[in-house]
Amino acid sequence: MSIEEIFKVTLDCCFRVHSSLGPGLLESAYEEAVYYELRKSGLFVEKQIPLPLIYKKVNLEIGYRIDLLVENVVIVEIKSIDQLADIHLAQILTYLKLSGCKLGLLVNFNVLHLKEGIRRVIL
Repeated sequence: MSIEEIFKVTLDCCFRVHSSLGPGLLESAYEEAVYYELRKSGLFVEKQIPLPLIYKKVNLEIGYRIDLLVENVVIVEIKSIDQLADIHLAQILTYLKLSGCKLGLLVNFNVLHLKEGIRRVIL
């Protein structure tokens, strides 16, 4: 499966979750539901992956965590906030850089129409 196909399945799973649950829940609820949908779709997915920061050859365990990592190539960062801000884009860009992944999906589930809460992020 290509990275674009993985991304499309991931996006479809997010839409299914939002259609079913709607806005207003905690991020953790959406994360679990998307995790379930991705696994049900047959994709390999991990959640809450620790992401160390290497600074001058020192491994700093400072608490960065990838919400969902799909097929080891797509990072999904889930939010449930009023609106996405530049800092959220910076966060997923940092995760992409630190992980070596090239494609990310930033999703804010706290919107009426999910298309308004989606950002595709390419490194």
